Amino acid sequence: MLAELTISNFAIIERLSLALGPGFNVFTGETGAGKSILIDAISALVGERMGSDVVRAGAERAIIEGVFDVASLARDGAGEDGDTSGDGSLLAQLAEIGAELEDDQLILSREVAASGRSVARINGRAAPVSTLQRIAGGLVDIHGQGAHLTLLRPERHIFYLDRYAGLDAEREQVATLYAEWRATRRELERLRSDEREIERRIELLRYQVDEIAAAKLVPRELEELERERRMLANAERLGELTAAAHAALHGDEEGESTGALDALATAQRALGDLLRLDDTLAGQQDALEQALFSLEDVSAALRDYQDQVAADPARQAEVEERLDLISRLRRKYGASIEEILGFAEQAARELDGLTNREERAAQLQAQEERLRRRIGELAGRLSQRRRVAGAALSQAMERQLDELNMRKARFQTQIAQRPDPGGAPVAEAQGGEAAYAFTATGIDQVEFLIAPNPGEPFKSLARTASGGETSRLMLALKTILSHADAVPVLIFDEIDAGISGRAGQVVGEKLWGLGRAHQVLCITHLPQIAALGDRHFQVSKGLRGDRTTTEVTPMDGAARVDELAQMLGGAATDASRANARDLLARAAEWKQAQTAERPPNGRAPRRPERPRTPSAP
Repeated sequence: MLAELTISNFAIIERLSLALGPGFNVFTGETGAGKSILIDAISALVGERMGSDVVRAGAERAIIEGVFDVASLARDGAGEDGDTSGDGSLLAQLAEIGAELEDDQLILSREVAASGRSVARINGRAAPVSTLQRIAGGLVDIHGQGAHLTLLRPERHIFYLDRYAGLDAEREQVATLYAEWRATRRELERLRSDEREIERRIELLRYQVDEIAAAKLVPRELEELERERRMLANAERLGELTAAAHAALHGDEEGESTGALDALATAQRALGDLLRLDDTLAGQQDALEQALFSLEDVSAALRDYQDQVAADPARQAEVEERLDLISRLRRKYGASIEEILGFAEQAARELDGLTNREERAAQLQAQEERLRRRIGELAGRLSQRRRVAGAALSQAMERQLDELNMRKARFQTQIAQRPDPGGAPVAEAQGGEAAYAFTATGIDQVEFLIAPNPGEPFKSLARTASGGETSRLMLALKTILSHADAVPVLIFDEIDAGISGRAGQVVGEKLWGLGRAHQVLCITHLPQIAALGDRHFQVSKGLRGDRTTTEVTPMDGAARVDELAQMLGGAATDASRANARDLLARAAEWKQAQTAERPPNGRAPRRPERPRTPSAP
């Protein structure tokens, strides 16, 4: 559950700290007061993309922080010994980023700077927004304004059905095979493309592979060649420097001057004579001897090097020619010898595939057939389970709609397939097999149909359902799906759009029923829904100094009565207050009656008599 929400400098909210509770939380207020800004802030908190325009004018950044009580999720995610390694639980996901729970609390925060830069944190540890989305996706489900319009898109219906039936994993298996099948098809089509183009490609690849092979490149050869070129280009100067260093150690050839080695030898003899008379400097004898050995090694190295640096114009030309060849290859195939060799290896593989394309085409054809049959096998089983689930979903939806004042409405989950000779082969119940067109979701085309009134045929939701009916359909579907979900927080932004006060009563009861298993946050304009809230908050807009800001105030007692009275009649009069008190009393009586008897099965509580909807004075 979302226990605390803190918002700073987000849109017109300057500073807001809100303590929420379990069950059904309702938010009311005038249009434009900032109710939907709360939803936008929570959307940012759970990882929705936000631009710098959400930062309050004059502020450096907007900050949203939410404290979630996840004690039940933490318990459910751990095994008997508390181990969560290798699973997808909340604890395992936190362990991936090195975060831990403290007192069963998860603190999510999001900062959006005026520059547009966004920072996410999970229990104080910086994390990518994608990680925030993944973790928060298991905590919060937001049904914002217009979200019910997804019900009007038939291509989304299959995902609702699979979610209801728990078939997401099976659908993903089909999607994985479908992606492999498409990749196989693309390669096969490429092999079967224009023969002349393939021959031109073969000639090009063969030239490239041969050119690189003829060069006989060796890894790290370039560095060695460049070092040798520098040495050959400066051979005369290197020889002079080497000779000077060698002379300094050995003296000149004419014997006119002694070198460092002669001087050290003289010093060594003198020190030996000295030690025979006084051994005080005995420790220095080894040091002097070591210095003599080291200089002799240096002298030998100088002599060997001097033999290598002799000018060699022929070798210098060979090196320049080799470097020029490598330079040409680098311009065409890669920045380094390693990249050039890698290019040659890849080109050779492609050349082999094209040269032996008939054999490769036969392999791909066999692979495509194998994948098609495997897809048909999985998609066929998936389709059977969808048919069973579709019938159950239709019945469940009709029960929900009955409780939402759409008693005569009939709901149907239509599942159809399109025959296709080149499609996925599926075993038929009566024997044999049939081929059907398929996509990443399988062979089924799923669409929800409704007949709102008796005697009417089933029709598409987009052509039949009114705005109020669509809202109730989405609420019914959310109610059914939410009890199959572990998402603890459900948020509804004006789910009452387009429905009457009478229907609002049962919508409110349905939302309260959801609050038995989840924390529900709901923005509403209907007093019938607001009266059923376990907690009631008023969202208002006012001035702080010379700046407009949004404030959220918990409503209780007389303040709540006044808020409901204004929602009922536009002004808090004695008559509207009486109606508001009556509304609250009947809501409390109804909730108390349902608390003990309602099982946690997602159905709204039954009542012997629907409470009377109060009329405005």
